[in-house]
Amino acid sequence: MRIIPGDLNDPRVIALLDTHVTTARAETARGSAHALDLAGLQSPDIRFWAIWENEQLLGVGALRRLTPDHGEIKSMHTAQSTRRHGAGSAMLRHIIDTARAEGLSRLSLETGAWDYFIPARAFYRRHGFVECPPFGDYAADPNSVFMSLDLECPSQS
Repeated sequence: MRIIPGDLNDPRVIALLDTHVTTARAETARGSAHALDLAGLQSPDIRFWAIWENEQLLGVGALRRLTPDHGEIKSMHTAQSTRRHGAGSAMLRHIIDTARAEGLSRLSLETGAWDYFIPARAFYRRHGFVECPPFGDYAADPNSVFMSLDLECPSQS
């Protein structure tokens, strides 16, 4: 597996992102889905990667800098056919390592509260994330779960 900067013009990347956004919106109450679309990922405060095995796209992930010491995980999605083979964990470790290398002390995320998102919440918990209050521009929402990881604690992740 190799993780490289994501090409937002690659039709395979575009298709996987479309799947991510469409599914997130279908599995979340109206107005509560915060998945970034293609245009949202082109913001200058976002770093975006794709994970590949040869020519097969396994997944994508992004890091948004919220403040000088706080980042947010965005657009984490693994292709359905490649789940449970380590690509998601590899991408998450890459994002965590990048955040630490860039001097961030906290990494947060928002995911859904509905049953569809139970595996995502369990995945992040396995990597040391804990539930937290809303952060950044988010407001409390019964359809959202907010999670955070202290990057200064070496035992986490």
